[in-house]
Amino acid sequence: MMSPRDLGSHVSSGNGNSTVTCTQPEENGFADSPYSLDSESVVQKFLEEPPIKAVDDHLVEFSEALRTVAKALRRVAEGKASAQAEAAEWKRKYELERAHNLQLLHEGDYPDSKVECLKMLSNKSVLDDANSEKNERCCGKHGICSHEVLRDKATNSDSKVVGCSGMGKASFKLSWGCNGEKSGQHKHDIVSFERGNITTAERSSKQISLRWESHPQTVLILTKPNSISVRVLCAEMVRWLIDHKKIDVFVEPRVRTELLTESSYFNFVQTWEDDADILLLHTKVDLVVTLGGDGTVLWAASMFKGPVPPVVPFSLGSLGFMTPFQTERYRDYLNAVLKGPISITLRHRLQCHVIRDAAKNELETEEPILVLNEVTIDRGMSSFLTYLECYCDNSFVTCVQGDGLILSTTSGSTAYSLAAGGSMVHPQVPGILFTPICPHSLSFRPLILPEYVTLRVQIPFNSRGHAWASFDGKDRKQLAAGDALICSMAPWPVPTACQGDSTSDFLHSIHDGLHWNLRKTQSFDGPRDS
Repeated sequence: MMSPRDLGSHVSSGNGNSTVTCTQPEENGFADSPYSLDSESVVQKFLEEPPIKAVDDHLVEFSEALRTVAKALRRVAEGKASAQAEAAEWKRKYELERAHNLQLLHEGDYPDSKVECLKMLSNKSVLDDANSEKNERCCGKHGICSHEVLRDKATNSDSKVVGCSGMGKASFKLSWGCNGEKSGQHKHDIVSFERGNITTAERSSKQISLRWESHPQTVLILTKPNSISVRVLCAEMVRWLIDHKKIDVFVEPRVRTELLTESSYFNFVQTWEDDADILLLHTKVDLVVTLGGDGTVLWAASMFKGPVPPVVPFSLGSLGFMTPFQTERYRDYLNAVLKGPISITLRHRLQCHVIRDAAKNELETEEPILVLNEVTIDRGMSSFLTYLECYCDNSFVTCVQGDGLILSTTSGSTAYSLAAGGSMVHPQVPGILFTPICPHSLSFRPLILPEYVTLRVQIPFNSRGHAWASFDGKDRKQLAAGDALICSMAPWPVPTACQGDSTSDFLHSIHDGLHWNLRKTQSFDGPRDS
């Protein structure tokens, strides 16, 4: 690059024109001869002179990485600000609506049913005092105890609050503790399907028992397709449920068509017509029965985008990590489940969002996808290694270079994550498994992260190729440079019935399905310690 002293000095001539004397250094290959040019020519030559020092490729790569990090941090800040603003707006609307309703209550402009509901809200403090007195008596006897009523409909049939809600579904009580109540810790919850079933706020790593408060009225049966034995069992189970248990039955449209080809007796079996009806299934169904393997349980979970009714999974597949019930005694099992109480396992799900590079902020995402097993990010057909930047909340975790990454639930710990070297985890342990697929580093070991974190997997701009994301093995999506996948714990778990209890079913599944630690017992003959 030319320096100012290389340009020489300006010399003024008699006619007023400015001339410049330039001397090129000998190391550039030119002789030491001065020459004169116009000022514009000198500037033009200076601009066209190529730089001597080449640009470092590492600086380019580093700048691209900084650009990705800066963009991710900017999106996190924008998303946090937008979420706070939206929360403040909803809070403001709630306060205004509450004040308006109370004003109407005092003026007497509300219908009688609404008045009763608002009186219940206004007298909440009185009810809380009464409940607290009741809780003190209970807690004084049993130690730590919590009572939470999550349903609209009152338990008293004479209550006028029933007019606030529609026809109720079967409600139930959840109680959990360590080895029953011997530990001094137990919890009681009354949960109704009218408001939203079990949420992740109610999950626990302790043994959970479900006791029906009202008798189940509707059962949804989901079956594995293309199986004659499953079709025969489904028809037999439908007849038994309706004739002997007087229960309404829902099936898939495909299954209803198969049943009608067998006999017109199945005209009373109900089904749905479109996706809008599927979204309302949780408001109509008290219990779900699956006839198949673990894949059928995954299919049943994917049908419910929100709350999920209790699932009774029967084993008719290859592996049975989530299907503890055998079909030979299905009547005994269903009788026990319908009568209650039963042990259940709350299987957590992950909620995944894909954010494209063209999105304006973090809230502009694609439709969320719920997974029961895992979400997998791999390189697809590309010959290049995947290059992924991973963040946990606002903290940088690592860069993944290899065949891909698995973000798994604890229920999915015995699936793809196990094959990739991850640990087997009890399904009721709340956490997210972070398992690399064939990493290009010997020190890259799997992680288990807490349930409350939000994971972000970013495709950096300097990635050599695209990545692909699949959700429970379906809904495959391409992720280009700048795209990101957001993953967090979903608010709605999948409650599955246990044959014994959660722990015994889990241990039986790994012993029977994986032959875990199976070997011959060491013989007693030979040398012994004296």
